[in-house]
Amino acid sequence: MQRFIIEMGMGNDLHGQDYTKAAGRAIEDALRHSSIPLFGALGLSHEEMRVKVTVGVQEPEAVDCAALAATLPRGRAEVRAVLGGLNVTNPDTGEVTVVAQAAVEAFLPKQG
Repeated sequence: MQRFIIEMGMGNDLHGQDYTKAAGRAIEDALRHSSIPLFGALGLSHEEMRVKVTVGVQEPEAVDCAALAATLPRGRAEVRAVLGGLNVTNPDTGEVTVVAQAAVEAFLPKQG
């Protein structure tokens, strides 16, 4: 497989400390930055595409990777969560804002 696209995104959950929600927003942000016209231009099926998503958050074990993979619109998707992102604590209230980063990579078989 050959990587043909990588997009990055950022997302957050301001009040709920929901790592899956922040990661989902980061993935959506990355997807909004891309358009891949080569499928129509070359007559390729989206089923040939493998999509690999890596999300960075401060509590990777709190991310529902299967739920996030199910939201991806094209290709065979896999999502994994790793340590990264950022938690920002409001010094006045103690409330934590969760910031997630995502890298979305798409792969196709090598084209002749």
